[in-house]
Amino acid sequence: MSTTPRIDINCDIGESYGRWSLGDDRAMMPYVSSVNIATGYHAGDPPTMRKTVESAVEHGLGIGAHIAFPDLMGFGRRRMVIAPHDLQDYCLYQLGALQAFVTAAGGRLAHVKPHGALYVMASDDPEAAYAIAAATAAVDASLPLMLLHRGCADAVARAGITLVSEAFPDLHYDDQGKLMIENSKVPWAPEVVASRAVRMAVEGRVASVEGLDIEVDAQSLCIHGDASNAVDVAQAVHAALGRAGVDIVPLGSLLAACPTIAEAPKKGRSCV
Repeated sequence: MSTTPRIDINCDIGESYGRWSLGDDRAMMPYVSSVNIATGYHAGDPPTMRKTVESAVEHGLGIGAHIAFPDLMGFGRRRMVIAPHDLQDYCLYQLGALQAFVTAAGGRLAHVKPHGALYVMASDDPEAAYAIAAATAAVDASLPLMLLHRGCADAVARAGITLVSEAFPDLHYDDQGKLMIENSKVPWAPEVVASRAVRMAVEGRVASVEGLDIEVDAQSLCIHGDASNAVDVAQAVHAALGRAGVDIVPLGSLLAACPTIAEAPKKGRSCV
């Protein structure tokens, strides 16, 4: 089998609502392979969801539901205390909303990814991870769930869902490998993000904010679409991965080629 490194590039989009606009979603699409579309809780509204889904289908991208806490004012970045059964209902509601738009556009939902504070919580809290995974399984058990690492893999597996870990070349990591979440997206130099992306994809490593060389385990790289230079960053990452011989493919294609992706080698991300 081929040992060519393969990786998905995902981007959070569809985060405008009402008269408020955030990011240039269409301009990002040529440089990514999957998108996570806001489902109305932290951002997004029905017209934005429809337009974003239609554009994603037009570009042939993997479409994911970017579910979140009900926190428009805080952009989903404030941690909330919610009973697991309520959280499961919140997730099910958001999944159903996006799935309707995807079906109407002739596409298919491809994955689920929590946003912001819910993402951080689900990556470390098995109860929250299970609530999200159970809601996902109720909609479609074939949908993978993206989280930062495999710390809650058992809880996700208990719901019958595949966990896919990802890495963030445009966010800092602390020495324990945890993300340092920004209140608002700070623009990074495109060449810096591109260099980090290549190292994550090929070596499975990144330098922490303190300079410690740490391991990351990622089948997908996330590029944020809300930075002021997001399109330049995405273009640089896409080009650098190509020069490094890394194939960029949607997450669904990676899973189809490697059903045991959760056990795939950390270096090179290949099914060999």
